[in-house]
Amino acid sequence: MGKNSRGDFTPLTVNSFIRDIVDHPAFSGFGERMLSRDDNSAFYNTQISNAAALMPYHQDVNPDVIVNALNYMINEARDGKTIFYDFYMAQQKRADAAKENTGLFFFRGKPGAPFAIVCPGGGFSYVGSLHGGFPLALAISKKRYNAFVIRYRIGGERVACEDLAAAIAYVFTNSRKLELNTKNYSLWGGSAGGRMAARLSSSGTAFYGEKDYPKPAAAILIYTGSSDFSVNNPPTFSILGERDNIANPAVMEQRINDMKAAGIDAEFHLYKNVGHGFGLGVGTTAEGWLNNAVRFWEKHIK
Repeated sequence: MGKNSRGDFTPLTVNSFIRDIVDHPAFSGFGERMLSRDDNSAFYNTQISNAAALMPYHQDVNPDVIVNALNYMINEARDGKTIFYDFYMAQQKRADAAKENTGLFFFRGKPGAPFAIVCPGGGFSYVGSLHGGFPLALAISKKRYNAFVIRYRIGGERVACEDLAAAIAYVFTNSRKLELNTKNYSLWGGSAGGRMAARLSSSGTAFYGEKDYPKPAAAILIYTGSSDFSVNNPPTFSILGERDNIANPAVMEQRINDMKAAGIDAEFHLYKNVGHGFGLGVGTTAEGWLNNAVRFWEKHIK
């Protein structure tokens, strides 16, 4: 597919180009924020079949899975549904231009159901939503839960966590408009995004400059090496590939064991022959992990 100039909602294919995501009418005004970096023009002539080039820390990137999530979003936009929300106000963006590149992508579940926020990884140098965000949120929404994917600022853990706190505040404040339940929400994150989910689970939103909102009912941490926690941490579900050369399996497993010793419900799963950043893990031994993660979350929904 070439540049989409017809003003319609033509679906994408693995042979579409990265520029077709940016230019698609369904994603008007925020297409760039769906991609990994603040400026992705160097990848515009890359086909989605080679989307792994945008996400060097991620492995097992499946173009068909990416396209499936993108086309779901296109169909939602075609049906008149809002799929992107700014969680910073205009004056906040004027004060910090980097906040222009933030936002929440919404995958609707059952009205009134709890919500999840998915934090894609990328070493705080990019945000891998195409692989580690949208497909996960779509899978969660198919289980009738509301799911968001956060596009946070690139540049470091602190600003990323501030963005996640602001996003949580936005969802709580606008829960009626979004038609969701703020009780029993969950935070999901892969790699750097897992650090964000772990930090907010430990420290809370007030630590990052927002009102003190409730902590999540569960944290789902995916291939992240975060090791610290507090006794007030929520139940935590963690997964990792045994061939991960970025997040140390021993560190992650020890964290879970320490949490259990502190009386926190926690699970750890290690998958054979899988590396770092596997997303849904389609076609690997990790495939199906999300079903187990949702069941863990559901166990703690009161």
